[in-house]
Amino acid sequence: MPSSRPDRIRKLLADLVSFDTISDRTNLPLIAHIESYLAGFGIGFERITDVTGEKASLWVTIGPEDRPGYVLSGHTDVVPVVGQDWSHDPFKLVERDGKLFGRGTTDMKGFVAVCLAMVPEMLEAKLNTPIHLAISYDEEIGCVGVRPMLREVAKKKVRPLGAFIGEPTEMKVIIGHKGKHGVRATFHGLARHSSIAPDGVNAIEYAAELITEIRRRAVKLAGEAERNSLYDVPHSTLLTSIVHGGAALNIVPDTCTVDFECRGIGITESREVTDAIVAWAKAELEPAMKARHPECGIDFEEILDYPALDTRADAAIVTLAKSLAGRNDHAKVAFGTEASLFASMADIPSVVIGPGAIAQAHTPDEFVEMAELEKCAGFVEKLIAHCAKT
Repeated sequence: MPSSRPDRIRKLLADLVSFDTISDRTNLPLIAHIESYLAGFGIGFERITDVTGEKASLWVTIGPEDRPGYVLSGHTDVVPVVGQDWSHDPFKLVERDGKLFGRGTTDMKGFVAVCLAMVPEMLEAKLNTPIHLAISYDEEIGCVGVRPMLREVAKKKVRPLGAFIGEPTEMKVIIGHKGKHGVRATFHGLARHSSIAPDGVNAIEYAAELITEIRRRAVKLAGEAERNSLYDVPHSTLLTSIVHGGAALNIVPDTCTVDFECRGIGITESREVTDAIVAWAKAELEPAMKARHPECGIDFEEILDYPALDTRADAAIVTLAKSLAGRNDHAKVAFGTEASLFASMADIPSVVIGPGAIAQAHTPDEFVEMAELEKCAGFVEKLIAHCAKT
């Protein structure tokens, strides 16, 4: 392992990026690599495997296990690269002009690499307050993998004092983010030859009415923007994201699926907005479809759900984050993170703070600046000092 901190970070990030951990694939080789790295320092870990046996999270404690400590949390999965125009292999780290390119460098293997690179310093400090590493999977598809781990953490006798979730914020202290609720509506119509279209029930046309209603409500929400809001987008958002339907030009379509989501500012607002849309569709659209044919109608299913984060600005974890980051400001963001689940499932006060910019996440030629990773390492270094003396 290279001795200098920047070289350690580069090496670890190169290793992490080399594992193709797109969410529809196993992350076990990456997890095994991290376990091997930790074992080299004599550090134990708890692996929490999913029901398929193909995914796992890690819970790591450095320092005394009988005292409450602080969590550094990151996910291992990344978004797909298909259809993106990369200038090089996305799973090979490339450095140019102080920028480290590769899938997941910003979101969020850079943060994980920094935390792992600082393990020697954690051990050397002989911590009085423990530092936990929480490394999860399947964050990108709805914060799925952190939930089994948090259920185990919630059972422990000692609850952590707080958590720092290292999503890309340019090391700004984020105390709130929107929640999200995603719904899939499946319209069941009645197929007929298009020459006798009035005898059929057009699933796409009824789906279009739902899409129009979603758009109408989205405009209404935009008009309710909060004044002096800390959010970068100061209102709840609502949109249709995916639509599938139809088989051929000369067939009345008998099925259409519509995926839509709300990102709500309030803790439960996301679900409240989507529930109201479902109720509207059941009252206005489904009866009209059934009047045409009794077997027609709409099925709804939840496809994603996580709550909003709303940590008090004067909370101890916020004050500590500002001290470690060397800044006095805080903000809120539209994108979601696992922080809200740390708070809601395990009662662990949480903030979001990590290297890199969200504008780089999910993009071709994704990158993180080395300067950002070094700032993050400085943050962790101060956390180590704090935990050594308290």
